[in-house]
Amino acid sequence: MMIAGIHHAAFIISDLAKARAFYEDVLGLSASPQRPQFGFDGVWYDVAPGQQIHLMLLPNPEAGLQRPPHGGRDRHVAFAVSDLSALKAQLESAGIAFTQSQSGRRAMFCRDPDQNALEFVEVNA
Repeated sequence: MMIAGIHHAAFIISDLAKARAFYEDVLGLSASPQRPQFGFDGVWYDVAPGQQIHLMLLPNPEAGLQRPPHGGRDRHVAFAVSDLSALKAQLESAGIAFTQSQSGRRAMFCRDPDQNALEFVEVNA
């Protein structure tokens, strides 16, 4: 068996409207109409061919858990972006706190409304 890639990353959310505002209005993603029916609400976003983010409206088994201040010291998923400066401006405009990568890479971290850590790494497109 060989792992061929990452199909999707799933995040537990507590407020679908807040999560959608962040992922759609701040990050610019569009909801996928292809989401299968589950016994809970949520949304899927196509990020790249064959890659998705799945938001699941479910009770959080880690509610109240203290998260590290810097997302790089927490569980996170890293997204490739072509323009880190543009994303930084978008996050600042939306009042979303972020931290720069502590390794010196062209990368930064933020958290979604449910404190899921996200990393953004600038890559040459």
